[in-house]
Amino acid sequence: MATACFGECPLCGRSLKLTFHHLIPKKLHRRTRFKKAYSKAELNQGVWICRLCHDGIHDHYDEMALAKHFPTLESIKTDPKIQRHAEWVAKQKVRC
Repeated sequence: MATACFGECPLCGRSLKLTFHHLIPKKLHRRTRFKKAYSKAELNQGVWICRLCHDGIHDHYDEMALAKHFPTLESIKTDPKIQRHAEWVAKQKVRC
């Protein structure tokens, strides 16, 4: 798992270390459905988000749901569950 040095999380707005979240989870890249629907470059697209937001996304949705319903940052940002989680994360103290 890759980690950036520092940046602002696009979900909670905190400035801290970020992790890379694949928009189409890597676990699904070999499945025919996704190989047909997306190019290799599209399958490898992702966003840099903080660890708490990353964990929250995966706590709320399994890989198949993420791949089917949340293939863009905008679709993640507009989900009510993720919005509530990001609002909670935004209030948490940044620990390095």
